[in-house]
Amino acid sequence: MTTEISKLKEGRVKFQGMVDTVRDKKSIQFIVLKDFSGKIQVTVDKAAHPEVGEVFSHLLAGSTVIVEGELVKSEYVKMGGQEVLARSVTVTSRAEAYPIGPESSLDQRIDYRWLDLRQEKNQLLFKVQTTLTNAMRSFLLGRDFVEIHTPKLIGTASESGSEVFQVKYFDTFAYLAQSPQFYKQMAMAGGLGRIFECGPVFRAEKSHSRKHATEFTGFDLEFSDIESFEDVMKLEEELLTAALQAVKEKHGEEIKNVFGVEVVVPQLPFPRIKLADLYKKLEEKYNYTCPDDEKDDLTTEAERLCGQFAKDEYNHEFLFVTDYGARKRAFYHMRKDGVPQGYDLIWKGVEITTGAQREHRYKILKAQAAEKGLDKDVEFYLQFFRYGCPPHGGFGLGLDRITMNLLELPNIKESMFLFRGPDRITP
Repeated sequence: MTTEISKLKEGRVKFQGMVDTVRDKKSIQFIVLKDFSGKIQVTVDKAAHPEVGEVFSHLLAGSTVIVEGELVKSEYVKMGGQEVLARSVTVTSRAEAYPIGPESSLDQRIDYRWLDLRQEKNQLLFKVQTTLTNAMRSFLLGRDFVEIHTPKLIGTASESGSEVFQVKYFDTFAYLAQSPQFYKQMAMAGGLGRIFECGPVFRAEKSHSRKHATEFTGFDLEFSDIESFEDVMKLEEELLTAALQAVKEKHGEEIKNVFGVEVVVPQLPFPRIKLADLYKKLEEKYNYTCPDDEKDDLTTEAERLCGQFAKDEYNHEFLFVTDYGARKRAFYHMRKDGVPQGYDLIWKGVEITTGAQREHRYKILKAQAAEKGLDKDVEFYLQFFRYGCPPHGGFGLGLDRITMNLLELPNIKESMFLFRGPDRITP
């Protein structure tokens, strides 16, 4: 007996599945059953097995059954060239009529996400996401990284002190971590050298854009003994190239068939450009002029244009943008001649990473925190650097946003198991 339809072999079989469709003809029935491994056609001869035909005649999509019969090859069956000639069926659950359909809106589908997940494209999406995550984890383990799991309940607001969720914590308050950043750096001070984490991240942002969520899965890493943020960029481009290679090898054809997207394994190295030079190029090529008071950061429109610019200028999907102004960069980014030593990585016109070399020298880090009015808020974090800490850097990736970009989905809501946003806390 097997519950994996794709592993069935010719001969007598007994397996479990979910009803996808039933075509009921006068003397014969054609039923498509599915499970997480695939689909198969079940054929019922109503004259030979009327009791089986009677059962299937009253089942709606979503009902689950155990079928016994004979698996045979058939050149007339498009679904894998084989079918099961059913001899008996046992109903394990009966489904009601679906409350959603192809015409339902995205929000309606999320209301019934457990039904929406039954779609072939969603089954594939999470297989792709699994391969992607496993490939990144394997890549880092191959380079002697250690996986850690940092706390998500923290005593003080992390990073900027804003956009955090406050929660009741016994007789006081705590916050949901908006990043594992501080604890990643604590690991560097602790001598772990190379670490990564894959876990939940919380952002109290009232944003309704296609790429934001209040809870998402982050893939973060940090490593020591670097010479510059160029080392961080190099590691990230190699990591993403290895991950996309793994996805293409395992799912490339299926992604193309289901999503209509060609998985492109990028060439190394990824192109790099300074922010000021980027704005000059965008004005020359696309007539885009950035307001003077925003030129120290990447605007939403400029970010979008980066997708086209990377293709036109470099024939590449990725673009590293460096040399941002200190005003919009985190206080813990190292600065050289006043310029933060970090970058954003843009993929298909969407920012997927902010990375940097971190400031590891206690006095300078304390001064930069004070400059942004955060020295008291991050006092516990500053202690990590009082007893020596090696030069280090790292970055964070949003797994859901990467999946959205990879499959070219219109909204991050479709790339998450369950979306959380300003107006969405259920199911």
